[in-house]
Amino acid sequence: MAHEIELKLALGESGPAQLHRHPLLIGQDAQLHEFINIYFDTPSRTLEKERIALRLRSEGDAVRQTVKTAGSGQGGLHTRGEWEWDVSGHALDFTGLRGLPLATFQDEALLNALQPAYRTDFKRVTWLIKHGDATIELALDQGEVIAGERRCAIRELELELKEGEQSALWTLAEMLTDSVALRPANMSKAARAVALRDNTWDETATVPAQAQPATQQPLLYVEHAITALDAYTDTNDEQFIARAREAFAAVAQHDETAIAQPAASLHQALTGKDWLTPAFGKRFLSLLAQLASRSQ
Repeated sequence: MAHEIELKLALGESGPAQLHRHPLLIGQDAQLHEFINIYFDTPSRTLEKERIALRLRSEGDAVRQTVKTAGSGQGGLHTRGEWEWDVSGHALDFTGLRGLPLATFQDEALLNALQPAYRTDFKRVTWLIKHGDATIELALDQGEVIAGERRCAIRELELELKEGEQSALWTLAEMLTDSVALRPANMSKAARAVALRDNTWDETATVPAQAQPATQQPLLYVEHAITALDAYTDTNDEQFIARAREAFAAVAQHDETAIAQPAASLHQALTGKDWLTPAFGKRFLSLLAQLASRSQ
């Protein structure tokens, strides 16, 4: 089993082109891949409830089976369990699933009930970057989430730590915001597909109750702002912008100026139409990095 440590970022419409022009990537070797991903679950959505993702990923004639557990994550930074192996054909490898240290896949009835649930199809460009003492893979994904008749665009960048300290992910991401319109994101492609399919963004992107004051738990409120913006990206529903603004407004009441001021600035930026700018992303990442370092 491998443990991924990655920072997930959502890009604006101009973000991919801006990223390709960024000085950090000019002249760097890039690898291009095109994936078709089919996710599996039971009709009663057992894997979804247990926060496990099971997929077959096809690239040409090669097929790879992957299992991911939810693990933990905050502020776009995610650590999770992952197992993957090559398979022959386009059918699930049940023997491999039984061999995992996960009780879920020891249930024969569950294995027999697995069926395709949704798809994510995208092209991926990757770069391997040395950033100080760290090695980081940048993966730019562009394509579609397909859940029944519903679809939404994939425009995301993942920074995966291959070697070095986690802090390097934050500093590299902030360097990218010199010219790239991006923001932290929380929802995986699989989670987006579920919310899109079931139309459950409304309950997913809920701002915390005032019983959890932002003065004591600012990171919790910022997390909900991220999820609300994820929901807005996939639904174009303005209520989610309002929810993100509400969360930032709560954090802006914090008694530390270093936390309150950027939160207030992000709250104000969301009143405009074209709010996703490089400056917005830089401010957002800086606030998150500060809050995440305090929670460790």
